[in-house]
Amino acid sequence: MLTLGSAALCLSVIAIVVDSAWRELVLLPWILLAIVTLLDFAVSFKRPKALAFEAPPEIFVGETVSLKLHLDRAPKMLTARLDWPDGLKSGREIAFQTGLNNSAHADVACRAVRRGLWHLDHLWLLWTSRLKLLEFVPRLDIGAEVRVVPNIRLVQSGQITTTVLSTLYGVKENRAIGEGSEFHQLRDFVPGMDIRSIDWKRSARRRSLVAKELRAERNHHVIVALDNGYLMREEIGGLPKIDHAVTAALATAWAAAIGGDLVGYYSYDVRPRTFAAPAPGRTAFARLRNWTAGLSYVSRETNHTLALTELNARTPKRSLIIIFTDFIDTTSAELLIENIGILAKRHLLIFVAIRDPDLEALVESAPGDLDGAATLVAANQSINERRLVLERLSRKGVTIVDAKPDAITARLISAYLEIKAREQI
Repeated sequence: MLTLGSAALCLSVIAIVVDSAWRELVLLPWILLAIVTLLDFAVSFKRPKALAFEAPPEIFVGETVSLKLHLDRAPKMLTARLDWPDGLKSGREIAFQTGLNNSAHADVACRAVRRGLWHLDHLWLLWTSRLKLLEFVPRLDIGAEVRVVPNIRLVQSGQITTTVLSTLYGVKENRAIGEGSEFHQLRDFVPGMDIRSIDWKRSARRRSLVAKELRAERNHHVIVALDNGYLMREEIGGLPKIDHAVTAALATAWAAAIGGDLVGYYSYDVRPRTFAAPAPGRTAFARLRNWTAGLSYVSRETNHTLALTELNARTPKRSLIIIFTDFIDTTSAELLIENIGILAKRHLLIFVAIRDPDLEALVESAPGDLDGAATLVAANQSINERRLVLERLSRKGVTIVDAKPDAITARLISAYLEIKAREQI
């Protein structure tokens, strides 16, 4: 189109400059150009109809799925672009494949990066006319919704269920009997049994020695506490820390539900936000999942003093509290350490910290210039201060789970099972 326009302009200038007899033909190139353009438009433009959009009912955070688009009466060499919301990421351009009856389809790879209900409102089409004079860019309305939820792939696979059942009620069942704190049954006392297990009152009634058989206590309270402050919005491995924390929290809550414990949850940032008392079974997990699906991303600073004091007041019974949070340095972590120490006097705590693999990679690589050396020093200082904070928490009796995002869930479930096996709660 630009080339033909330039040619028409040159012919018009020549006709004006060369001879007055040619001036009557000044408009002729423009008329021919307009006619060719109209013909090109007439044979090339056809508005696609019947846009069909298919997407999974739910997409897990951090996973990539395929969205399907289908058009009827589609032109050849059709491309398109979508108005992607913040929670979804994909390539810039969509290429359609033309099939029979002028239909076209496309599979769009889409990665879920944020939880929530995201809307795809418009699809912008793009194709070139047959004579390459025009480009058509119509807009079609989609009006589709894509639901992005916390990743519970481990729960659905059954791996956690198998691990918990085999650990707590399989091979270790015999060891749990007799070493727990919950009454199981009475049995005749035989030589070799612990004399402290004898029930003297019942033995006096029966006129023979009987012993109490105990087993591991169940129905413990497990509370998942999620810090939703601005530090948890930092992206690690392509996802914010809060999403890694939510995935690990859901997996652990499922393990606790399978293990016979009661699960509750708590969230906070600048002030306490949500608290749900521990409840049993899969109902508690479903409630927790629905809550985490709508947990918003905020930019407020966390008030650990107010939040942990409130949590301590709401949980009078000794519980296992799993805290997902973050800190920058030893100075900013002082109030966090102090309040966790107070909470640890009554409850059993697991402190979950998510490592940054990129930060550790900086320490392991040699600097190439002065800027790299300065970055290396800063990264080393950050890692050392992080280690000091975790050591101080460990001395207060807090169980530390410090791992990279891909290992945090397995480490946390292992810590929970170890606490259960040792009857620490």
